[in-house]
Amino acid sequence: MRFRLAGLAIGIAALLVLPHSLRAEEPSHYTFSPNPPGTVTQSVLGYLAGQAMHSQWRAVASRVRRGKSGSTTFYQDYLSIYAIDGATYRLKYRSPGNGGPLSQVEKAHGAEMWFPLQDLSIVGYGQFQEPAVDQLVVYSHEASADCGGAQITIFSADPKTGKVAPHVSVTNGCALSAKIVHGTGSDSIVLTGPYYGPNAAMCCPTKNVASATLRFTGGTWKQSPAYFTLKTF
Repeated sequence: MRFRLAGLAIGIAALLVLPHSLRAEEPSHYTFSPNPPGTVTQSVLGYLAGQAMHSQWRAVASRVRRGKSGSTTFYQDYLSIYAIDGATYRLKYRSPGNGGPLSQVEKAHGAEMWFPLQDLSIVGYGQFQEPAVDQLVVYSHEASADCGGAQITIFSADPKTGKVAPHVSVTNGCALSAKIVHGTGSDSIVLTGPYYGPNAAMCCPTKNVASATLRFTGGTWKQSPAYFTLKTF
């Protein structure tokens, strides 16, 4: 009986690690169609449709230089999300173009300046809703005359249509950061930024540093405490 129990425990452990072992390998040489605009700053592999064969996706952050004024260089940032097709990653979503989180940078009237000022980075992937199915987490910040606003956007892929789109976003004035916490069950996101009460001015947050946890539970996305603005699509 003792050996049978030990064998059962080993079998359960194998099942727990099985999803990671099933991750399909990426081709050693691949191309993008079309290429990401400008200079690539990040290219991150994920599995938005699960971890079986031909399920690799790549999220690519890139930027195009628009101009320079004094010590400030202005860029248009891009987020491009691709799905594998043979040895080619084919574009499924681009921001700006298909939607948020980025907007189109425009030249200021009568000045060599382009707004909004942008910053984009790929936070990573988490399995928030389904085991072995990734969702993409992206940070973005845009500003014009003041400190602007930051946004954390979570992207999901539809396994039936192959389309990818924003699934949920969290926004905040001035700043907001995200850290993915990988759990034994589903993953979660720790959000950190200034908290502004209902009557607080942008200069003077109610709480300089506030943290909240975002997770998918009970069939919906919940933030606790509810410091930041949560939106589902």
